[in-house]
Amino acid sequence: MTYLSKDNVAHRSTLLAERILKEFPSDLARLWIVADPDNVLLDEQVLAGLRERGFEVLPFEDSIAFRAEYEERYRAAWEAGEPNAPGALVIQVRDSSTAELPWDYLRQARKVSLSLAELFPKLSYTVLRQLGSEILPSLFEVQARHATQAMGEAATKEFVLTHIYRVSPHLISRPEDLWRELLRLHYRETLLPQTLAEHIHQVLADRQVFASSPIAELFSNRSYALRVVQDAWYRYLNKLGLIGRRTAEPVAPDYIPQLDIPFEHHDIRVIVDSMFLDGTLHPLAIQGVPVSLPEWAKAGVVQDPAAMRNLVLEGIKSLSEELPGVTSPHRDWTHFARRLGEVISRFHSLDAVRAEGLKADMKDLVARADSELQTWVQAHYADLPSLPAAKGPVMVHQVPRYLAMRRANGEEKIALVVFDGLAVDQWTQIRENLIQHAPRLMFNENACFAWLPTLTSISRQALFSGLRPREFAEHIETTSKEPQHWTRFWQDQGLRANEILYRKAIKRTDELPELQELLSNPALKVAGLVVDTVDEIIHGAVLGKRGVAAQINSWCESGFVDRLLAMLLDQGFHIYLTADHGNAEAVGIGRPNQGVASELRGERVRTYRSETMIAETATAIPASFRLDIAGLPANFMPLFAGERGAFVPKGDQVVVHGGMSLEELIVPFVKVSYVN
Repeated sequence: MTYLSKDNVAHRSTLLAERILKEFPSDLARLWIVADPDNVLLDEQVLAGLRERGFEVLPFEDSIAFRAEYEERYRAAWEAGEPNAPGALVIQVRDSSTAELPWDYLRQARKVSLSLAELFPKLSYTVLRQLGSEILPSLFEVQARHATQAMGEAATKEFVLTHIYRVSPHLISRPEDLWRELLRLHYRETLLPQTLAEHIHQVLADRQVFASSPIAELFSNRSYALRVVQDAWYRYLNKLGLIGRRTAEPVAPDYIPQLDIPFEHHDIRVIVDSMFLDGTLHPLAIQGVPVSLPEWAKAGVVQDPAAMRNLVLEGIKSLSEELPGVTSPHRDWTHFARRLGEVISRFHSLDAVRAEGLKADMKDLVARADSELQTWVQAHYADLPSLPAAKGPVMVHQVPRYLAMRRANGEEKIALVVFDGLAVDQWTQIRENLIQHAPRLMFNENACFAWLPTLTSISRQALFSGLRPREFAEHIETTSKEPQHWTRFWQDQGLRANEILYRKAIKRTDELPELQELLSNPALKVAGLVVDTVDEIIHGAVLGKRGVAAQINSWCESGFVDRLLAMLLDQGFHIYLTADHGNAEAVGIGRPNQGVASELRGERVRTYRSETMIAETATAIPASFRLDIAGLPANFMPLFAGERGAFVPKGDQVVVHGGMSLEELIVPFVKVSYVN
């Protein structure tokens, strides 16, 4: 078996962060205002560096909400001389002008201006604005080393492609050159910005060998590219005389272009091999493997249940070698969570005997991942709410604002479909069922972080309101205000009440006709829908996540999900699918006997309003831990069950949520569409 390690992107240049941090000497001022139209301040390393210096960063979005938070959390604390008050506050204004800010803030604050034009003077600002923020630290470093003069748009695109993505379109002359670069990027989940993908297309357009290839789409749309590769793989095996049943993949529809890929080329096969191992590509189920089949290609076929078991084991080993750590950026964790979801989904599809044989390996992998994640959360979770969401939400409370940006970009009708309690591995299972039964559907898959603690009243309420939990402190223990939150957000965006829909408790096919009638309202612009079937299955689970997977399969067979999505698409909605939190298997560590002392009594977390009570409980249950979470109300203190423990009778096996395991904390965020 051949392995390909993903590039280690945990190491990032600090030169850009150091350049920005020089603007903020810790002894100059208590209040800072930064005009930052390009969100360069909201870099993970910059935010961490500011926090180390005692600064907090507060993006300015709503003047009324901002003033209330500033007066309560900062000015009052400074005037009272509170010992735990922040040392300084940086107000980030996402505009080149700070005129919207109150005059009294402007008068007392120290002002700083940051922009991509100032930081990258030799590169085209027009191009820079279309790039992802994750590449800026590396780009800043290579600009210092290699940019000798000011560049126009075309030269900047070539510079970025060459030095950041390691792609030189002028050197792509053969199919193996093209597919080597495409597969390398998609295996690393590195999508080219549209402007760079179109530039490559322009360079290759006059080369006959690529005349029928949708170059720009292949480089910029991972889901589309993988469907093309998947179909090419089955046709390649067919030429070798192998015919079998496709696992989780239907016969490619006519609208998927049939492109031939040189799989036997060494540079291609080493990447394809690894993509089968981690679930990015699906193998072909066959009867018997001919002696003539190359060894490298065996990862792409499954001849019997034992072969699928081996594929799961190799996937576990591969993930074990590529576990993110405390220095990794948040994108490494969301990418890893999605790959882990693929392997867990395959694991639950095995028969009981083979699954039992891998149980220890799987348990060790998720335990290590949870341990590393907890360390990472303690160091970096506080910065996540401030990260920009222009390319996609980092946390669930950013989803409404991201959808508003999509509407502003032309997606007039938007549907947010929230699968309550859906973990990434369960989304993988649903997706594969959809691909089998609804081949026209295409999925642009990403992931984001839920709010801690991962309870419905906290994370789902944040998801529909667009607010951090401390901003709905009065209602933090109930979901009853979700319709008002959802309506308020969209009315603030200029919509009328009759253009906004919220519905929850959707779960069965016989409920769809009534929903379809509501969705057919021509005035409707946005719909927020809660599908709670998975959450109901979880709370009634007695056979662990393996039993949950079996029930989800039965539910998918009812056709509910594909009918719901087709209904929305046929009504002209752009669909975004996500979850408020995931779920994980856990074992009871004992139930605290405290009556009403605990405000929210989840299986994985208890919350308290009393410092004395939470301290006593933490002492009484050593297998628990505390974590101060920025964004929660000050008097709302969570106590988490450690590792994969739960506050239920000792030894009880349960499927739960509320904690910070990878399966609970990182949830899918998926754009669902029809193949063009």
